[in-house]
Formats: sequence, structure tokens, C-alpha cells
Amino acid sequence: MQNMVPAIRLSCSNMVDKWEALFSSSTDKSSCEEIDVWPYLDNLSGDLISRVAFGSSHEQGGKIFELQKDQVKLVLEIMQFIFIPGWRFVPTKANKRMKANAKEIESLLRGIIDQRQKAMEKGEVNGDDLLSTLMESNRREIDENGSKKNMGMSIDDVIKECRLFYFAGSETTSLLLVWTMVMLSKHQEWQTRAREEVSQVFGNNEPTFDALNRLKIVTMILNEVLRMYPPAPVISRTPTKTVKLGDMILPLGVDLLLIIGLVHNDPKIWGDDVNEFKPERFSDGISSATKGQFSFIPFSLGPRVCIGQQFAMIEAKIAMAMILQRFSFELSPSYLHAPFPILTLQPQYGARLLLHKL
Repeated sequence: MQNMVPAIRLSCSNMVDKWEALFSSSTDKSSCEEIDVWPYLDNLSGDLISRVAFGSSHEQGGKIFELQKDQVKLVLEIMQFIFIPGWRFVPTKANKRMKANAKEIESLLRGIIDQRQKAMEKGEVNGDDLLSTLMESNRREIDENGSKKNMGMSIDDVIKECRLFYFAGSETTSLLLVWTMVMLSKHQEWQTRAREEVSQVFGNNEPTFDALNRLKIVTMILNEVLRMYPPAPVISRTPTKTVKLGDMILPLGVDLLLIIGLVHNDPKIWGDDVNEFKPERFSDGISSATKGQFSFIPFSLGPRVCIGQQFAMIEAKIAMAMILQRFSFELSPSYLHAPFPILTLQPQYGARLLLHKL
């Protein structure tokens, strides 16, 4: 994680530089710009995951990100026909484009992986990106268990893991950031407290890995946003054998859907102020806020907990710190609050904010 911080800072710096470029050359500090921050944050997460996943091959990673975004849009388009048996096999324009995108994504990933594999065979240093870490770990496992069957991952397995990097690791982080900016726009006192903490910890310097743990207020804010606006609002689980859950017997093949918002907004767990934005509920940690119950699950829990949880929080802390260092922000009069749960919890009409350059 520590080795990936420079790549995260670079992506965040590029984004805030674009925001600053939107301001006129006027030195009037009272001037502001109305910006829909959602597309910028969405692109930030794509650029960021491309850099940390593929390192020097991040430009090709960017192409994969755009194709993945198009795939999500096509899935949503096709979902309206989900109850028609065999519809996905009908040669519609959307189905054809999905197949073409899938082939291009696989081709790009296979090319990156093949290049990395050849470099590893030559003993060349490939950096500390996620792909290098994954392939090096896979190589060691195969070397240590070469005589055993089904050890290590195939190239197809690695491709699937890389696709998961993008789907699970990009939009979810951008959504955490966009809802955090919206809530800090609504609650200026918390924006001020967060900016003061960032100033105390980093001053005008770039965020460092070692000091991120000192961002207590920022962490409280991010946790409260995750409670109110979980990026992935539904968790799906399928038992691999018949299990007993409370008084119910769940046979093999039953799909379980857990709506996270219902858990995160249960007054029996969180109190009568459950609908209020109160980051202070996390002042003594997550277990204290939930009264020891397993009821804070934006990244799931247990053996299936999201492996990228810490990575996502590091990304969000660095991004928010760099934004708070250079801007203050408030809701635009044209902002429409419309969380839209489609696979992820997106702002349906964007997030138009008024940015003030500091």
C-alpha cells in the first residue's frame, strides 16, 4: 500500500489541477466556479486504478476502464429484458457491443499480462503495481507446489482478477468521494473541521502514508458517508451447501440479497438519529458506533470481506485531503439530490457544486 501512495497522489493532483484551471486568472478570492464534480471523480478513480493496477501500462489500463464503463451501461440497458428467456443470445445491437467490448478487454489484458510475464522471465524489475504483485505471488505458489495439481492461477484467472480490479475498485471509490463532498457541502461545520485537521497533519505538503492514520475526523466523516450512502447498496450471497440461518433452512442454489441501506438505517442499531449526518457516532470506532453488532457492512464482513477495503480508504483519505487543501465547496442551487441505486449508488443528476479556490 505504501508504495502505491505516489501513484494515488499523482492522479489526485492531476484532477485538482484541472479544477484550478477552470478558474479565471482573477485574484478575487470570492470568485467561485460551478462544477459537476461527479465526472471528474469518476475519471479520477479510473485513472487511479489504472496506475496502481498496471503501473507503466496505465494508458492501456485507461482504455480498459472506458470499455468497462460502457459494459456497465449496456448491462443496465439489457436488464429490462432480463425476464425474457434467452434474450442475451439475441443478436441485438447492445448484445453485439457487449461481446465486442468483452473481446477487446480480454485482448488488452492478455497483451499487458504477456508483456509482464516475459519481463518477469527475464528477471526485470516490474514495480509494485497490483498486477506485478499478483503475478509474482502466483509464480511463487507454482514454484513451491509445482508437483501438485491445480496450484496457482492460469492466465484466464489472472484476466478475471484484473477485470475485478476495475469493477470493484474504481467506481466504488469515486462514489464514496462524491457523496462525501455532497455531505460536507451540506454540513459546512464538518468541512471546516476536516480542513483544519488536514492542515494540522500535512500543512501545505502532499499527504504521506505514515500520517494518514492521524486523520481521525476525516475517517469519521468517511465512515458516516459509507453508512448513509454505501457505494454498493446490495450484497449477494449463494450458499454452496444446505445451511441453517436462524429458523430458516436454505437449500443449495438459493440466492440471498442483503440490502445494506436497511441495516445502516435501522434505528434499533444506530439510534433515533439514524437519518442524521453525525460523524461523531464513529468517534470511538466502528464497534462502539454499532454497539458491538456486525451492522456496518459497506465492504461486507467475514471471510468474504472486500480485499480492497484498506486500499479504498487510503485512496479516499488522500483525495479528500488534497481537495480540502485547495478548495472549499458548497451545493449549487442547481444541485438535485437523487441517489440512484443501479448496481452502485450513483448521483442520478450529477453533483453540481460551487468551488472556491483557497
